[in-house]
Amino acid sequence: MGFARYIMALVALCLPAGVSAASYTRLSFDDIAGWEEDDPTPALRAFARSCAHIRATPAIPVRDWDKVCALAKAGPGPARAFFEQNFTPVRISTGSRALFTGYYEPELHGSRHPTETYRFPLYRLPPEVQTGVAYSTRAEIENGALAGRGLELVWLDNRVDAFFVHVQGAARIVLDDGSIMRVGFAGRNWRRYRSVGRALVRQGVLTPAEASMQGIRAWAAAHPEAAAQALQHNPSFIFFRELDIPDSLGPIGAMNVPLTPLRSVAVDDRYTPLGAPVWIDMTAGENALRQLMVAQDTGSAVNGAQRADIFYGSGKAAGDKAGLIRYSGEMITLVPNATAARLRGQ
Repeated sequence: MGFARYIMALVALCLPAGVSAASYTRLSFDDIAGWEEDDPTPALRAFARSCAHIRATPAIPVRDWDKVCALAKAGPGPARAFFEQNFTPVRISTGSRALFTGYYEPELHGSRHPTETYRFPLYRLPPEVQTGVAYSTRAEIENGALAGRGLELVWLDNRVDAFFVHVQGAARIVLDDGSIMRVGFAGRNWRRYRSVGRALVRQGVLTPAEASMQGIRAWAAAHPEAAAQALQHNPSFIFFRELDIPDSLGPIGAMNVPLTPLRSVAVDDRYTPLGAPVWIDMTAGENALRQLMVAQDTGSAVNGAQRADIFYGSGKAAGDKAGLIRYSGEMITLVPNATAARLRGQ
């Protein structure tokens, strides 16, 4: 076999369990619809902030990014020229259709102490949780598996809000004394995410059009007892930590850098390296989006090489927008030129 196929064969042998072998199709910037219309300057700033935290994938080691990161920090000049001269667009695929969704940082109400109003806790990471090892399910935790251990980080006033913080991975919480608390991802229970919306559609409770975040919220408000059980259909559970970051910045993503609205995206980091520039071409009518973003976050529901969750910002307006996003399109990753020369479609 040729050298490129030899490399890909080695990569396939080293893939973690559950990770499909990906194909890598090299493209040109002329192949990217809308490339000339986007201003990639905000993406360049986000990329430069990410350079110190770039992660590897089985096919793309961290060292591949050294040269482009050095250039980004040294004053790269015009953003478009920087990307065009130092990167090659690559379509990473496992054969599945692209899917884009949206997420945001909610602004909620809470207390550091439980009261009759604030009854729904977000938990700190238990010290015994191990990477890759299944821990107690959502139902087990909500039914008392962590009771009495003092792991409650903050208490919220709404069960559904607490659930969606797990989906979003971060929150801005207005405490009962008027101060602001920021919380972000600290770990998870290593149970596979299952969609509550899809389960409610299968049960005939909601129609597919109603299975958005807004639709689930409305149904849960009208059926609180049934909602408590329905939300436990998703066994995945997220643990949180308090973040000491200025209120003006976005939440901290998986790379430990603040997220930028409509320039930060959560990906499956088994295929797309955290820190990589990612072109999003989302076919969505009036919600269509074509612009360069940076892979700076992950999510328990973000699985697949052509899967991305777009960060829309903080607060209700961002949430109203993000909750409607579920579209197809195409995701193209920009990789260093030397890396692209090594990656070939299979």
